[in-house]
Amino acid sequence: MYDLIIIGGGPAGLTAGIYAVRFGLKTLVLERSFVSGQIALTEIVENYPGFKAITGPELMQKYKEHAEAAGVKTRLEEAHSVRNGAGAFMVSTGKGEEVGELFKAKAVILASGANPKHLGVPGEIELTGKGVSYCATCDGPYFKDKTVVVIGGGDSAVTEALILSKIVKKLYLVHRRAELRAVKLLQERLFAIPNFEFILNSVVQEIVRAKGKIPKVSKLRLKHVKSGEKSELATEGVFIYIGLRPNTEIFDVEKDEKGFILTNEWMETSEKGIFAIGDCRATTIWQLVTAVSDGAVAATAANKYILDLK
Repeated sequence: MYDLIIIGGGPAGLTAGIYAVRFGLKTLVLERSFVSGQIALTEIVENYPGFKAITGPELMQKYKEHAEAAGVKTRLEEAHSVRNGAGAFMVSTGKGEEVGELFKAKAVILASGANPKHLGVPGEIELTGKGVSYCATCDGPYFKDKTVVVIGGGDSAVTEALILSKIVKKLYLVHRRAELRAVKLLQERLFAIPNFEFILNSVVQEIVRAKGKIPKVSKLRLKHVKSGEKSELATEGVFIYIGLRPNTEIFDVEKDEKGFILTNEWMETSEKGIFAIGDCRATTIWQLVTAVSDGAVAATAANKYILDLK
């Protein structure tokens, strides 16, 4: 029996673990992968206080070392289900039909994260981190005075395009429909940018790698959805914003229409004793600093919940 089980060993989950053990809670973190957290896939981090510049893997390693030194116990296990048993939450592990172990806890923190939706076109995976990005705030400065393309038509795509417009020389936005889905105010701001150009009714068919030993983006191959006409667009960067996919399928708590877990300011979900933090919960922005904050808040709330049980 644990006091607290945290599902997910990224920045949010490990921060919650550090706070929890400092409260004296017997805590277990379940992490399904050796590469934990989206930050571990980020080439350089320059917007996290205390570090002028640090690679994502290095920063994630520092989180792990801090958590281990604090006494946080981590198991490489994938959570399969969470259910409320007799006086405790039952967390089972496993993958597919393969059954793992069963753990019990008085409270559970969900820190399972989310993944950017992929276009699923040739070149995307190969060039991720080498010209293909899913975060303008993280990677925009690397494209100063260059040509980049934003793919998407919602609020996130337009907001990130506005960020990039202050950095890059030329900015395109490719969208598969004739109109954007973003709110009117954001669209008006985008229309006013002199270095911006729309490419509507178009989809990306391939992200093309430049010739040479160093992998980098050289151009996009596009197709017009109505005429079928194909074209190419030279670019040095591709920023993809077609949505996030939260890893929340196995959790039986209230979610929004996109699958993100609904919480209050104390990170409490609709199920008393279950908390949600980081990229898997519905919030205004998904950033490293907010994930860390979520972890501290949830651990504090979980400690109070457990004390009240006693």
